[in-house]
Amino acid sequence: MDTPMTVDREVAHHTALDAQLVEAVGGIKLLGLTSWPAALQAPFLASVARGNPVLPQVSYPRLDFSDTRRALAAISAQCDPTHPIGLYVQRSAHSWDLAAGLLESLGTAAVDHYSVELFGAPEHPLPGNGPSIREAARHFIQIAQELDHELLAPEEQVPVSATALQLQLQSDLDAFFESRTISVQLDPELISKAAAGPTRIRLRTSARFSAYDRAQLFHHEALVHSLTALNGREQPHLPSLALSSPRVTATQEGLATFAEQITGSIDIERLKRISLRTEAIAMAREGADFIQVFRYFCEAGQNNEESFASAQRVFRGVPPTGGAAFTKDTVYLRGLVSVHTFFRHMLAEDRLQVCRWLFAGKMSLHDAIAFAPLFEEGILRPPRWLPHWVSRANGLAGMLAFSLFANRIRMDQLAAE
Repeated sequence: MDTPMTVDREVAHHTALDAQLVEAVGGIKLLGLTSWPAALQAPFLASVARGNPVLPQVSYPRLDFSDTRRALAAISAQCDPTHPIGLYVQRSAHSWDLAAGLLESLGTAAVDHYSVELFGAPEHPLPGNGPSIREAARHFIQIAQELDHELLAPEEQVPVSATALQLQLQSDLDAFFESRTISVQLDPELISKAAAGPTRIRLRTSARFSAYDRAQLFHHEALVHSLTALNGREQPHLPSLALSSPRVTATQEGLATFAEQITGSIDIERLKRISLRTEAIAMAREGADFIQVFRYFCEAGQNNEESFASAQRVFRGVPPTGGAAFTKDTVYLRGLVSVHTFFRHMLAEDRLQVCRWLFAGKMSLHDAIAFAPLFEEGILRPPRWLPHWVSRANGLAGMLAFSLFANRIRMDQLAAE
């Protein structure tokens, strides 16, 4: 008996285009090609120690993605945007084309333009025409300045080494997957404290980590970023669901940050770090150079190594002299609000299954809804792995129901009690 896949020519046509897309974008390593080499940190910090900080000089490769972009244009032209997979592939091709344009512009202010197209900007409003992302960031920074020392318990301030965290986190992951599915490795060359891929999580060897860092890496990096990639690899017909397409970044980071929130794995310092990056991006786009942004992070309480790592995230791909920024870090707050709102609406409509489908690969919120018929027909597979907080429907519904109720209570009503 034929399956839906063999009789539906439209599905077959678009899944073939998706396979072509995966092959075409193999060389577009957006974060890898924009990130700074670790060797730049020591000379800069030495210049800071001498009292005469010198702007880092970053050399980027000259890249040409002309063939890739032609291939993406050809794929897009063959898509039917009225079909859910056709629209998905077309939008994905456009996103990868923007990423290719960004990489071809490395070292110039044009990167800022492409970055805003892909990720947004600090002045953009939150979903629902709310305050701007920058205004929300400043709100969390102010709360952190007022409350962070009071809210941190003594045991939460005791750091552990990267080696100790490696053993702890590896044990957590082996227990969840019931096998060595994701390995935790030490990396002395890593600028950021940690980085995650589908099958490994790297920790900077010299870094120190808190209990919240351990929980954040488990729930945010492993059980969202790595897990969605692993589930995407299980899809026989849409292989691109295993890729970190730039167009799904806001949903991915929002979902990962929401996972921290709903599992109690996020603290005020984490929200502060996310918010500081948004404000720093706005500063850089307004003209602040790398040194000024570095000092901003230092004044906000980060040490020199952390401040360098934070500042280089802002200046990935752009000149360190100011006036432009790599705006990816603005997606965290916007994505968190979007995903939180999405889950609440799915709860209200008794459609929590759609929330689970979000973990079947790397997709946007729109994709999860549009793909519903494909999941129901068996063309797309449900996620093989799910975080416990998602798979336990009653617990998730209870948490979201409380959130839905709490959001209706105004502060003036509470004050009247």
